[in-house]
Amino acid sequence: MIKYMVSFLLLANVMFAENAIVEEEKTIEVTQVYNPNVDCLILEDENSIICKFEVIRDTKDQQIVINWVSPTGEISRTREMNIPAGDVSAYDYRYLDGREGGKWNFKILYNQNEYSSSFELK
Repeated sequence: MIKYMVSFLLLANVMFAENAIVEEEKTIEVTQVYNPNVDCLILEDENSIICKFEVIRDTKDQQIVINWVSPTGEISRTREMNIPAGDVSAYDYRYLDGREGGKWNFKILYNQNEYSSSFELK
């Protein structure tokens, strides 16, 4: 009888402990504020521009829209991209050849907000 009582108490303790951990994780997720990171890098030796967008890892797919804005203010390329569940970043690149000089903007539309990074081509 004591074996059954101890087993029951141990099982109940483990179940309540797991529930407390799940509750704590939910609280952390709700209170955490994050500003996504956008960054571009010009690699002249590889004749390319690489831009990266980072978000918090999520359990569901996330959608973003990428806009490359030329120095004249014209959108030179738009891409819709899916960040799969569990991933945290999306990359896009362009070749330097054929790009006009001046200040370019790499803009991301994510969760109805716009994030951007600027770089200058000479």
